Amino acid sequence: MIRSMYAAVSGLRAHQNMMDVVGNNISNVNTTGFKRSSIIFQDILSQTLQGASEPQSGFGGTNPMQIGLGTKVAAITPSLSQGALQRTGRPLDVAIEGDGFFVISQGGESLFTRAGAFYVDEAGNVVTPAGGRIQGWGATAAGGVDTTTPPGNLLLPVGDLIPPSTTTSVTLGGNLGANEDVGTVERAGVDIYDSQGSPVTIDIAFTKTATNEWTVSATYGDPSVAIALTDNVVTFDTEGEIVSPIDFEIDAAAGAVLGVGAFVLGLGASTDARKVTQYGEVTSVSVITQDGSATGALQSLSVGQDGVMIGAYSNGRVQPIGQLAVAIFANAEGMERVTGTNFRQTPNSGLPQIGPSGNGGRGIIASGSLEMANVDLAEEFTQLIVSQRGFQANSRVVTASDELLQEIVNLKR
Repeated sequence: MIRSMYAAVSGLRAHQNMMDVVGNNISNVNTTGFKRSSIIFQDILSQTLQGASEPQSGFGGTNPMQIGLGTKVAAITPSLSQGALQRTGRPLDVAIEGDGFFVISQGGESLFTRAGAFYVDEAGNVVTPAGGRIQGWGATAAGGVDTTTPPGNLLLPVGDLIPPSTTTSVTLGGNLGANEDVGTVERAGVDIYDSQGSPVTIDIAFTKTATNEWTVSATYGDPSVAIALTDNVVTFDTEGEIVSPIDFEIDAAAGAVLGVGAFVLGLGASTDARKVTQYGEVTSVSVITQDGSATGALQSLSVGQDGVMIGAYSNGRVQPIGQLAVAIFANAEGMERVTGTNFRQTPNSGLPQIGPSGNGGRGIIASGSLEMANVDLAEEFTQLIVSQRGFQANSRVVTASDELLQEIVNLKR
């Protein structure tokens, strides 16, 4: 009877722990990036009253007789299943679709989280709400991201400026009318940029000089200054495709425009979707692109599926700013839960394998979204009922054992 009472007490303790786990899961149902825990019970060592015996001397074998001594908590493990994504539209709200954790440097140690609600502090560090610094790779001087180096604090250069870019190429497109009279002039204008990022307006003229032949000239400034061009006679075949210049480019030498180096006027090869042609009577020639730009200030930010942060600048250019680091573990369930929704590595989790998202088994990044808790309220309330009933059943065993003891005590009367 004493043995049954102690077994029931162990059940009470175990089901109290189960209630604590379920209660914590339910309390965090709206916690971003939270991972629910589950509890596993285990039978305590049984007391053997009689061992097993083998058949012998005309008697059959007997099985062992054992009485269990109760239950205990064998494990409390986090469930790392994917939580639903909640769309926020905020660029620095990011979630991982698949395996992996964001890497944080906080208090001198590396922590890992699935909660991707990030902010920028006064120094430009990308941080968690608790101030942990997000780890990743910054952009190189060449404008890319080198993920082969160890990750560091990820910086978002608020107010960042990118230098101007001198124009080296202008791409033209459209159609010159094949039936236009000799002497017909078609014009297109565009702003190109000098070495200081100042715009220079150039005027490009196509003059028909013979059948299937047009001569290109260009001027800039007021009063107009002629721009010396080479390979500027454009000829077409009978199907309206360019025959010459054979490289489909008209060249302007360095200094042809004050402050601008050598640049080309691209006419588009026959395989290009947008090119200069000579069909029919419709005439429309325009500048499609030019590769120069003025000085630009950072205006907005977006994050790609590979975790690369792309900055959009006021001059129309975009370039990488940095890239988020993502870590995976051989045994992610072996990590230790610490403050908030953060985890730290343990000897049984293995070392973090840090790299860019989308490769090596790491999930992809969903920008403008947050991962919700993976708590299923229906399942949690079911577990709540199970733990409550288990606790009640064990308490009844204690009561019943007490009544038996009382009967034994009353034998003396």
